[in-house]
Amino acid sequence: MKTNLWKSVVLASVAGLFVAGCDVYVRPPADRVVVAEPGGVVVAGAPPAAPPYVDVQTVSPGPDYVWIGGVWVWGGGGWAWERGHWDRPPRPGAVWAPHRYEYRNGRHVFVKGGWR
Repeated sequence: MKTNLWKSVVLASVAGLFVAGCDVYVRPPADRVVVAEPGGVVVAGAPPAAPPYVDVQTVSPGPDYVWIGGVWVWGGGGWAWERGHWDRPPRPGAVWAPHRYEYRNGRHVFVKGGWR
């Protein structure tokens, strides 16, 4: 009886160590596969239609602020709506280049915008 209990404990311990040491990879669904390429990220399709609400451009908080309109952005394996907001250029003369979507060689590409 003690021998069977000992074997069970050892077997359970070895199995636990084996499972704990394994990496698990879960393949994302096919419609979420992305591929990085120079200047952008290839995504499975175009972004969704704009949401039914419209970002309201409020009064500027100061003379040196720039309004950045709302847009769909790709990140974390899916599209997310980034609301419009006011922002200050990081340096004099900087210009906001908006996020954009391009169609290259039959593939949808998301190109992240930023200050230039």
